[in-house]
Amino acid sequence: ARIRLLENAELEPQKPKVLVQELPILRVVPIEASKLKLQDTLRTPVYVTQARKNAMGVGLVFEADLHTTEHVSSWVLQGVSLSLNID
Repeated sequence: ARIRLLENAELEPQKPKVLVQELPILRVVPIEASKLKLQDTLRTPVYVTQARKNAMGVGLVFEADLHTTEHVSSWVLQGVSLSLNID
């Protein structure tokens, strides 16, 4: 998946034969889950590396909520995730 940055920065399908797409800089704001009310978002895992774990077996950093107009299952089936370091 890639981010379209026109009006409301939402996920859109990847171009053919492109496996990794750079994401623009995100602003991360911590908030209590009970106070968070989101619609049309995909809870995307953010990993340290593309291998989704490091040598110690740790990999998941947090989950980012990305805006999408498509059904969430289409992104889950594609295995959409974010990684902090590109191998």
